[in-house]
Amino acid sequence: MKAVRRFTVRAGLPAPLADLGVLATNLRWTWHPPTQDLFADVDRDIWAAVGGDPLHLLAKVPAERLDRLAADPAFLDRVAGVADDLRRYLREPRWYQRHDTGNNGSRLPASIAYFSMEFGVTEALPNYSGGLGVLAGDHLKAASDHGVPLIGVGLLYRSGYFRQSLSLDGWQVEHYPVIDPNGLPLEPLTEPSGAPILVHVAMPGGRVLRARIWKAQVGRVPLLLLDSDIEENAEDLRGVTDRLYGGDQDHRIRQEILAGVGGVRAVRTYCELTGTPQPEVFHTNEGHAGFLGLERLRELVSGQALDFDQALSAVRAGTVFTTHTPVPAGIDRFPVDLVQHYFGDGTLLPGIDLRRVLALGAEDNPGMFNMAHMGLRLAQRANGVSRLHGAVSRDMFGGLWPGFDTDEVPISSVTNGVHGPTWAAREMTEVIGDPADEGYAGVADSVSDGELWALRGTLRRRLVDEVRERVRAAWLQRGASALELGWTDSVFDPDVLTVGFARRVPTYKRLTLMLRDAERLRALLLHPQRPVQLVVAGKSHPADDGGKALIQQIVRFADDAGVRHRIVFLPDYDMNMARYLYWGCDVWLNNPMRPLEACGTSGMKAALNGGLNLSIRDGWWDEFYDGSNGWAIPTADGVTDPVRRDDLEAAALYELLGSQVAPLYYDRDAAGVPAQWMAMVRHTLSSLGPRIQATRMVGEYVESAYAPAAAAGAMAQVDDFRVAKDLADYRHRLFTAWNRIKVVDCELAVEDNHSPVIGETVRVNATVDLAGLDPSDVEVQAVIGRVGDSDDLSDVVTAVMSPTEGGRYTTELALPHAGALGVTARVLPRHGLLATPAELGKVVLA
Repeated sequence: MKAVRRFTVRAGLPAPLADLGVLATNLRWTWHPPTQDLFADVDRDIWAAVGGDPLHLLAKVPAERLDRLAADPAFLDRVAGVADDLRRYLREPRWYQRHDTGNNGSRLPASIAYFSMEFGVTEALPNYSGGLGVLAGDHLKAASDHGVPLIGVGLLYRSGYFRQSLSLDGWQVEHYPVIDPNGLPLEPLTEPSGAPILVHVAMPGGRVLRARIWKAQVGRVPLLLLDSDIEENAEDLRGVTDRLYGGDQDHRIRQEILAGVGGVRAVRTYCELTGTPQPEVFHTNEGHAGFLGLERLRELVSGQALDFDQALSAVRAGTVFTTHTPVPAGIDRFPVDLVQHYFGDGTLLPGIDLRRVLALGAEDNPGMFNMAHMGLRLAQRANGVSRLHGAVSRDMFGGLWPGFDTDEVPISSVTNGVHGPTWAAREMTEVIGDPADEGYAGVADSVSDGELWALRGTLRRRLVDEVRERVRAAWLQRGASALELGWTDSVFDPDVLTVGFARRVPTYKRLTLMLRDAERLRALLLHPQRPVQLVVAGKSHPADDGGKALIQQIVRFADDAGVRHRIVFLPDYDMNMARYLYWGCDVWLNNPMRPLEACGTSGMKAALNGGLNLSIRDGWWDEFYDGSNGWAIPTADGVTDPVRRDDLEAAALYELLGSQVAPLYYDRDAAGVPAQWMAMVRHTLSSLGPRIQATRMVGEYVESAYAPAAAAGAMAQVDDFRVAKDLADYRHRLFTAWNRIKVVDCELAVEDNHSPVIGETVRVNATVDLAGLDPSDVEVQAVIGRVGDSDDLSDVVTAVMSPTEGGRYTTELALPHAGALGVTARVLPRHGLLATPAELGKVVLA
């Protein structure tokens, strides 16, 4: 029989233990060891059995045990102490409250809304698929630790992403367990009467999609999650939030409409209900939730009587867009007719012209609507997630700013970070301190190499135990008999160099690069003096048969009785498994096809625990590798044949492992300690520890994005949106005249028979026809740089030119280079509410 309805009964706690319920539902426990220890002492066996989930622990602990604890003065004192510590954490001033933005015109916003399609806060709330979601979860945790007034917004998926197992022949099999929100660390948002609050979103045909709002509390940060699986919805609409990244494009656009449009409405409701300030800044984490900008346009058009362009000026000023996509194929795109189906009748966004909506998502293919393009057009500030990814993004999206050099495209970068207290092993922070703490100075001098090496050994042994348990369970699930699995007791060796590779399995991450020369890999694994053991994990998207085939290749190789004690594939990779890998692996392997890894943070988590990175110089490793904190796998730059490129880079990987990594690991002193290896570990901990923190990342977002966006958004609203209206009028006036603006001439004033020398100041003059615009409407610049055979300029310097009379402009600037130089002049828009002169994508060149 199957149940017709699921429900969860929460434990009733004795009154003296009421604070345990508070501690269990605030997800600060996921990174706060004293809270974890408190729950573990309720019942250690049950705590281990439920995977360290406080709510499940309290649901399973016998009532008699709770009664005994309620009468135990020592335990009650501990509960009170931990609860008081949480209350202090929630109310005390932190970095944000003490932060000064300086006198640069920025202001700290009172509230920021952070939208993401997934949030990986904890495995106890399975609402993530991989790196994007875990990054979003770390963003919330770091914002909480810094006191940043963030509100997270996303969807609640009733089946999460999926659970992964393997068939007998190594093929990925997906399972979708049904999740009851009442059994998760969530509470519904309700009216004072107790009735659940619903968000309403219009659907075509006069239908309405309704969603309940659930709230998770991540330290100081509320996380609002919308759930469509309610009785008020028709059956197909109930399934909108069934699975993360599931279904066809029609299903996907419904999810993204609910996340964006419904998400804004959920935030408004939450703030009104709780008295929280309405967000001044909206941060769109990837393009999935980009429709939030359209809802904000609707609010201003209908509520403030602004026209579309005036509303667009105000919305852009207070919006931040982060792209995680290094390739066009990774962008969400919908057929235009599908967008017309959902937005065309005007009921979803009353007062918003469909043609303007379609223009926001326009791309080269007129039949497709591009969510990333819309995100960039609706945000005044945009960034990639590593320095290299910022450069890749400027190149990939440069067509939206025609006429500008790639490095002028207004997409910056904020390199991702990881939440140290979540990912660093407790034993590691107890020895070296918390790298996120102010004043952290690296590994304490009082810790010897021997002690640090012994700690690494403890973490490695813990990983080996976990590997053996999971390998055995995986084989049983594949259909093996327990009688034939005795060999799993000796899988892996706690004294062998351990390499980890775990991540999603799209093609560009090259899961099987290590198999290019299977015999060479076998030789590394079975080396008689310097063996290597390799633990691999990762999920392929359910619709990606190519990714599943890669997993099957690894599994079949690892099934070989000759190597299965040295290489394993662990199914069902999640945050719980990830910790063991980050803690215990000596080396973290990453071999994407450069530059297709936007950032990649798994190697950061390994580094926090003394793991050394062995990686292609892509994403974060490109800027943080210094030659002493790991190894950079050489790349076959310029090789266009992907097969040959893989062969060359795989050979480089084998060479590094065999000739550098393994020998260094096994080169021991008289005490059995690899001194040179430990020197690299120490350098990694001290040099990378503070730099890879999510608190560093969030601090950069505050300073480079949130504070200036709050200032621009506030300025746009001054005097009943006078500045936004002025900017809209300016854009209209500018665009009307722009095609008639001309740089009539440009010349370099140099004395006759005089050859200028580098550094010499020269004068540039130009004549410009502004087509009726006022000189204050534009900025005229002189540009000097190196010039090649095609007259293209590079390594340029610019200087603002001053108007004189009769359309003449002039400036002086120092010659920046020797050799062949060129000069030109250009005209750019200028307005106080523009973040950069390139923002409008308009430039007139001589």
